[in-house]
Amino acid sequence: MEKSDFIGRDVVSIRDFERDQLDHLFDSVEALEKQPRSLNDILEGKLAVILFFEPSTRTYSSFHIAADNLGMKVTGFASAAGSSVSKGETLHDTIRMFEGYGADLFVIRHARPGSLRFAAEITDVPVINAGDGSREHPTQAMTDMYAIRKAFGKLDGLKVGILGDLRYGRTASSLAYALSNYDVEMTFIAPEALKMRPEVEQYLEQRGATTKSETDLKNVVGDLDVLYVTRIQKERIPDPTEFEKVKGLYQVNLEALARAKPSLKVLHPMPRVDELAAELDATNYAHYFVQAAAGLPLRMVLMNFMLGGAS
Repeated sequence: MEKSDFIGRDVVSIRDFERDQLDHLFDSVEALEKQPRSLNDILEGKLAVILFFEPSTRTYSSFHIAADNLGMKVTGFASAAGSSVSKGETLHDTIRMFEGYGADLFVIRHARPGSLRFAAEITDVPVINAGDGSREHPTQAMTDMYAIRKAFGKLDGLKVGILGDLRYGRTASSLAYALSNYDVEMTFIAPEALKMRPEVEQYLEQRGATTKSETDLKNVVGDLDVLYVTRIQKERIPDPTEFEKVKGLYQVNLEALARAKPSLKVLHPMPRVDELAAELDATNYAHYFVQAAAGLPLRMVLMNFMLGGAS
């Protein structure tokens, strides 16, 4: 696997990446963490355009800081409200405009599923999907897997539980897609109304992934190495009455983890609401702040790969 495999490519779906490419990416992130300044200013003069049509804290900030660290100029917007999008400008026209300003890389978050595939089709500039509706969040999946590897030194052989809103949560489906590259046993833990979408399960079945479903965490928590918790995606559930039926149905706290292995690691893509208790923060279970921090070096390495910076 060579870095050149990433040059000029789009990062729209985690399904576009094979295991050897992901391993190469993770090895390089590990190297960067050992020498944190080794990529500083390596992309000096390049222009990153970050267009967030949906709100974000971690993803937007980590991409912005990553681009700054690489020496790139950064433009775009963190919210569509203050841009011409609020006047009706289309995604097509926004991309064309920034192309004209000399964009070298687009990082885009959009509420509409499929919008990032559309963006990648209309421009020759590399595009990173920073989240499209309820479908995919590939760099979050990369970050999640790197954080797991960092905790255990491997991915193969682990038992990973994915808990929460698996129907509307894009990080859950992207992580499941990504883990299918490895010998991982996945358990999907969700109430009936928030079960994993059929197309995700069909993809995993075609890949030969080992999966099972459960509705109650306590039935499986003792077997897990990793528990990946997601919040209920209130903003994506079309019927408010449906949200009222499922809100507060699960909470991960010390009582819920009473039967867990001492080595269990709990991850969460954040933000959390009430599904992950703060009492876990000071325990050995908490790995979510390590996970969040890993997003910065991972996005630095990825952007450097895509734009062909030096090693």
